[in-house]
Amino acid sequence: SHTGEKPHECGRCGKGFAVRSHLVIHQRSHTGEKPFRCQQCGKSFSTGSYLVVHLRFHSGERPYGCGECGKGFTTRSLLVVHQRLHTGERPYVCGVCGKGFRTSYLLLLHQRSHTDEKPFRCPDCGKGFRHNSALTVHRRLHTGER
Repeated sequence: SHTGEKPHECGRCGKGFAVRSHLVIHQRSHTGEKPFRCQQCGKSFSTGSYLVVHLRFHSGERPYGCGECGKGFTTRSLLVVHQRLHTGERPYVCGVCGKGFRTSYLLLLHQRSHTDEKPFRCPDCGKGFRHNSALTVHRRLHTGER
């Protein structure tokens, strides 16, 4: 609806939706229900559109092409992030130091350097790491793997 009304409310978290079907999809984030299953690999998804995007990985279809370099992407949002490599745009800015990032996820990872948050813990010794990749390297110390 164009009125801004959101009459369909989630009973679990209170979030409102203008369209009932959007509420149904949202509720799956609470229940973990993923009724759309890939016949090729068995992976399941909460929406049919997520399954459609996933199927592009199997088919190799990349309908979103970069006009600058020709590289193809499975989703428009991945193309948009890629195009920032060409434009230099970094729309996600750290409020502490002003450094800019191409994605909100990269900003989140960076912000841990200011808070000393280390959410990735070694199950063997309890040491914490800011990035999962650093934990993976560390765990090789315990396993002796190179």
